[in-house]
Amino acid sequence: MNASPADQLRLVEVAGLDARIRQADHARRNPPQAARVQELLAQRQTLSQELTARLGSRDDLRAELSRIESDVAVVDARSARDAGRLATSSNSKEAQGLESELASLARRKSDLEDAELEVMERLEQADASVAAQEALIAETNAQGAELSAEAKRVVAEATAAFDAATRDRAALAGSVPADLLAEYEKLAVRSAGAAILRARTCEGCNMVLSGTDLNALRQAAEDAVVYCPECGSILVRTYDSGL
Repeated sequence: MNASPADQLRLVEVAGLDARIRQADHARRNPPQAARVQELLAQRQTLSQELTARLGSRDDLRAELSRIESDVAVVDARSARDAGRLATSSNSKEAQGLESELASLARRKSDLEDAELEVMERLEQADASVAAQEALIAETNAQGAELSAEAKRVVAEATAAFDAATRDRAALAGSVPADLLAEYEKLAVRSAGAAILRARTCEGCNMVLSGTDLNALRQAAEDAVVYCPECGSILVRTYDSGL
């Protein structure tokens, strides 16, 4: 195959744009923040499960406190009723029974108040535990939101670079002979496709060519399409090739 040196150089530009398109496509599909965002999502799920457990424990304590307060109210009502009856009773036996019950109710109320204080202390600790867990979740959410915003910015920039390189590639490829472009695209599946030979080195695979290979290139016509013996890319010769 033959092609003018100018067309071969344009082919190298196409290869460069293809590399930029691949890089931009990879960047927009795999923003560096994505892995950390997934970690934070998993972390938030774990924290939320723990928060649910702590909320459940706090609700239990609130229910227990409400029950105790209700019991205290019942004891107070009975004490008030018995005290009223004692104040108006003229029966000594009845008065003795009421006094005994009032003493029992007083002990019961004391026990309930002790239990109430204990539950209130535990409830205070539970409130603090819930608040601490909610703070952790809020911090995780904030980190996730910041990283997501950064990832969106990276994806937007990569998408813009991808679109620009794709447009440039289409315009440039239109100026390359069809048979030369088809040859490049066939080779680009497994190699750089086309690369400059600079200082006796293929820039597609970075291999230095042997003396025998260089001699073969020196003998090739200027418009001959030649290939790198190492990677198979179309090898484009310039004044810097070292031939």
